[in-house]
Amino acid sequence: MRVLVNARHGGPEVLVVEERPTPTPPAGKVRLRVERSGLNFADVAARVGLYPDAPKPPMVLGYEVAGVVDEVGQGVTELAQGDRVLALTHFGGHASHVVVTPTLVRRIPAAMSFDAAAAIPVNYLTALHMLRYVAPVQPGMSVLLQMAAGGVGLAALEILKAIGGVTVLARASTAKHALLQQKGATHCLDSRAPYVDEVRALTGGRGVDRVIDALGGADWKRGYELLAPAGHLVCFGWANMVPGTTRQPLHVAREFLRLPLFNPMQLMSANKAVSGVNLGHLWTEAKLMGGHLDALLELFSRGALAPHVDSVIPLSDAKRAHERLQSRASVGKVLFDCQA
Repeated sequence: MRVLVNARHGGPEVLVVEERPTPTPPAGKVRLRVERSGLNFADVAARVGLYPDAPKPPMVLGYEVAGVVDEVGQGVTELAQGDRVLALTHFGGHASHVVVTPTLVRRIPAAMSFDAAAAIPVNYLTALHMLRYVAPVQPGMSVLLQMAAGGVGLAALEILKAIGGVTVLARASTAKHALLQQKGATHCLDSRAPYVDEVRALTGGRGVDRVIDALGGADWKRGYELLAPAGHLVCFGWANMVPGTTRQPLHVAREFLRLPLFNPMQLMSANKAVSGVNLGHLWTEAKLMGGHLDALLELFSRGALAPHVDSVIPLSDAKRAHERLQSRASVGKVLFDCQA
């Protein structure tokens, strides 16, 4: 089989494709022939050495795949050879084949393409978990959505549209605003311009009920200050930490210095909440994550979800995929064609 290997920490040039023996699934597991695999910002952060949960180099990353079950281990009855599926993979997904446990594997509807299926697990799970479980959003609420044109941002827009009656303030570069409006954004804010005063003006000075933020650092502080009473800030990434193609120690130090400090007395006094979400630390919560996957497939069957795929790039051209995602040129999901 073919695997994408991060040979060492560094820029996109450290990515190499290697041939390795195709594994046989042990009892209780299945092997998938991977058609598409998702690229996430966590993969970029791991490549540059800023994702502490990643394996040490040389490593094979990848959290989500879509493909076909091509071999079933002993004792597996819930899946069969030939099933079209999507799956969460705790690393190892950037490969032509991967062995997984069936727990977080789901058959996909006939109407769902492999592109759409691979775009769902990480981005849509993250968005659903934040908006329905961690900080539930109800009709009549307002939400400030950072990095709204990214994979999680577009997924969140669709989920918020399905909830209905939510005012969404979506931040992204102006070239992406038309798509955000199409996906349900109420107001579009330029990500390259100051936004605090604009948010206050749009909300009549009250602030927003929810802030969904993957930027981190100083933006978490701004988001907290923009919360209305009983508001909730959800932090799920730190994209500001990785401005270039490689790790920059001085920049990392500055970002840590910009971290806001919260304490229980402050939160009680302000009637505000702050939560963190790291999907990579929820792998053991199979019941919770499996329930989220089932809910997403149900939303897809209702026509409420239409994953926006930015590009499908051959695994052999992984450098271009990483550059596109890290430069924030992408709109929606960047996928690997793992058979090319």
